[in-house]
Amino acid sequence: MTARPIRTRRLDLVPATGELLSADLNDQKRLSRLLKAEVPAAWPPAEMNREVLSEFYRMETEKTDPLFACWYWVRDEPGTSGRVLVGCGGTGSAISDPETVLIGYSVLDEFQNRGFATEAVQGMIPAIFSLPRISRIMATTFPELKASIRVLEKTGFTCTGTTPAGDGLEEGTLGFVLDRQAYGTDGRH
Repeated sequence: MTARPIRTRRLDLVPATGELLSADLNDQKRLSRLLKAEVPAAWPPAEMNREVLSEFYRMETEKTDPLFACWYWVRDEPGTSGRVLVGCGGTGSAISDPETVLIGYSVLDEFQNRGFATEAVQGMIPAIFSLPRISRIMATTFPELKASIRVLEKTGFTCTGTTPAGDGLEEGTLGFVLDRQAYGTDGRH
């Protein structure tokens, strides 16, 4: 999947290139320059550890997953002190279903509970469904992550229950799905 820039009301979703991912791994000052945004000292979010970033870099540069895409979420809204990196999110192929895309996201603690994840996911959904062969988007989260569950509910996902181990899913997580038909073929929920 070729990620394109996405603009929402308060966010610029900047496609993660190999250059951006390399900077994220090795030089946060460079990452800041490339994004034209402040990179908080707490970056990256806990879920985006070095191992995950390295895997994203590999996937982006080697093009091993045709549905891999990642965006850096930069807050850019009037009345704030400037552009700042608040989170990230992306997609990957579902192992067992070529019509399904997996979606994941993460927001720095200091920017949680402000609607950024909901806004970003709402922006990502039309980009994902712009691929004609994709009929559903799937996400998983742990039952105790109430804010993450709320993001998925607000963006139209339906809970499918506890996920079994396998197919790249972590045992004990809750599965959520958004079908193209439920979302609407015109790209609006």
